[in-house]
Amino acid sequence: MEKLDARIRNHDREIEKMCNFHHQGFVDAITELLKVRADAEKLMGQVSDTNRRLQDAGREVTAQTEEVIRCRIQQRNMATTVEKLQLCIPVLEMYSKLKEQLESKSKGTWVRKCFFNFVGFLLKVLTVQDLVDFSPVYRCLHIYTVLGDRETFENYYRKQRKKQARLVLQPQSNMHETVEDCYFEDSYCNDPDLVLELKNLIVIFADTLQGYGFPVNRLFDLLFEVRDQYNETLLKKWALVFRDIFEQDNYSPIPVENEEEYKAVISRFPFHDAEIEKQQFPKKLPMSQSVPQIYSQVKEFIYASLKFSESLHRSSTEIDDMLRKSTNLLLTRTLSSCLQNLIKKPHIGLTELVQIIINTTHLEHACKYLEDFITNITNVSPETVHTTRLYGLSTFKDARHAAEGEIYTKLNQKIDEFIQLADYEWGMAESDGRASGYLMDLINFLRSTFQVFTHLPGKVAQTACMSACKHLATSLMQMLLDTELKQISMGLSGTLDSYGLSSIHHSEPVPGFQGDTLQLAFIDLRQLLDLFMVWDWSTYLADYGQPTSKYLRVNPSTALALLEKYVVMKDTSKKNIIFSQFRKNDRDKQKLIETVVKQLRSLVNGMSQHS
Repeated sequence: MEKLDARIRNHDREIEKMCNFHHQGFVDAITELLKVRADAEKLMGQVSDTNRRLQDAGREVTAQTEEVIRCRIQQRNMATTVEKLQLCIPVLEMYSKLKEQLESKSKGTWVRKCFFNFVGFLLKVLTVQDLVDFSPVYRCLHIYTVLGDRETFENYYRKQRKKQARLVLQPQSNMHETVEDCYFEDSYCNDPDLVLELKNLIVIFADTLQGYGFPVNRLFDLLFEVRDQYNETLLKKWALVFRDIFEQDNYSPIPVENEEEYKAVISRFPFHDAEIEKQQFPKKLPMSQSVPQIYSQVKEFIYASLKFSESLHRSSTEIDDMLRKSTNLLLTRTLSSCLQNLIKKPHIGLTELVQIIINTTHLEHACKYLEDFITNITNVSPETVHTTRLYGLSTFKDARHAAEGEIYTKLNQKIDEFIQLADYEWGMAESDGRASGYLMDLINFLRSTFQVFTHLPGKVAQTACMSACKHLATSLMQMLLDTELKQISMGLSGTLDSYGLSSIHHSEPVPGFQGDTLQLAFIDLRQLLDLFMVWDWSTYLADYGQPTSKYLRVNPSTALALLEKYVVMKDTSKKNIIFSQFRKNDRDKQKLIETVVKQLRSLVNGMSQHS
């Protein structure tokens, strides 16, 4: 503390010296600033006065300039008006003569001649040559021709004109989607009603021109391009419709309380089931609410697509073909994409996936009714040679396969969650005959889930059940062989046995399994646990490699890894000075374990050398 105080005093003296050294300079700087402030205030006043006088002088000049600009604009407008009126004089004279003839009610040859002359005059007056001065272009063309390089000029001129045309035809950014503001070359319209209105205008225009004898083939070619755009806008619109339907669905069977509600459902969706029809009200239909809604919206799409085909002077076969192609696109692209996105959403659980599989099954069966629906509105027989078939069945099959795969994935993830919560007492000396509470929750979850699977097709339910059991058996085996698990007791085998593995495959959770098929999922784990429960090492070692071995599925490496965990525990117990409490049979079992470990290591080494 004394040294610290001394150092502080030294610093204080240095600070005081520094302040004394710079004090006079600081005082001088402040004095100079005070002198400058008075001069600065005087200068600011002079600048303000000069600015005011400049503003007053410029205000009069600005007013005179604006007046000159206004006069020049008026003069230019007047010259333009006179020029346009001079161009209109012949038209007005011809129109006045035509009006006089009409008022005198003369509908003879002269009137028709006068009308056609009037139209011809308009076509000859409003020419590009009259509106644009091409003399500079002609001069350039002449120069390049004299130089022998006319082709270069022509290519350059055409290229520049194409660029200008694209700039002129490009719609403005603030343009609204209306018929008045629409560009035919604009292919980014998202309103199907607007596209349909444009189609009607083109048809009327084409029919009018055709009536006067003009060729309109290119206009109808344009209509086919517009038709493709119309179908694209419809697909985008119905993608939003399908998405809303799936988001609002509760994925539960449709309840019907009475005959009236039942008829209301089947009037929107072709559902027929003799067993359900025999049931008393209230009852439930197997599909959820989205199924009749999707079916109705597909029919609405067909009607919307048909609107564009009207008045196109096409045969019923061509219209039928166009409808079927657009409907196929709706099913295989739009609806399929919506279904695939729905299945992958995180909030869709196992129950919802099961309902989606049921829904897609009923929608697939309803495709034949859509075929009949198109046939009825186009009056084309489905047996026609060139009729396009609805191949949207693949949409629902693919969605079902995706939902089935998601069921297997989510079920295994749920099993992993339960396994992670399992709180096993690995060091218990004897089994208490009960499974862990977490593991019993898993058993109950699997039973309830398998009960839901009974609504699925038989093979799907069996595959899901087998996949879950295999994943469960694999997870338990990995839990036993985990390197983090250093010691394990003899009571473990009984605890795992009471875990309920046998109760799963003996209770036949899903009907349809033949014999002991489901037990095969647990056979590796079952034989391993039996070997440790019975402690039948002599039989295992004697029959190893024989096809009739009782423990054929027990790998020596697996048995060795698990048995070494028992050895580790015994060694640890020795260190804890508990060895003195062992009975004679415990010491004999320890010697047996050491002997079996040596033999298992010999088998494992032999296998590695053989491989």
